[in-house]
Amino acid sequence: MRVRPEALKGHLDGLLLAVLENGPRHGYAIIEAVRTGSGGTFDLQTGTVYPALHRLERAGFIESRWHVIGGRRRREYELTASGRRALGDERAVWAEFAGAVSSLLGGRTWPADAS
Repeated sequence: MRVRPEALKGHLDGLLLAVLENGPRHGYAIIEAVRTGSGGTFDLQTGTVYPALHRLERAGFIESRWHVIGGRRRREYELTASGRRALGDERAVWAEFAGAVSSLLGGRTWPADAS
């Protein structure tokens, strides 16, 4: 199942920060890490990822620098200390959100309306 980018609204930044947690990556490697890490569910387009990376950089959560890899110039992104804190915040928000959704969608029996 492929998830539309709109469905990730509000969670994309956290996903991008998470794939940068273990070290720097260039843009295509970030896209691949999201795809692989989600078992192919999140197959993001460059038009979704690069604007988000630029936004995260402006916010001070990631830094970028240019490298030449295999004769090609690539921009590599890396978490900052602020980005690591933001990732922790994203994880806390996600845990609360996921718990609430699981509680509602978990198939439990709802009490009858008292009215």
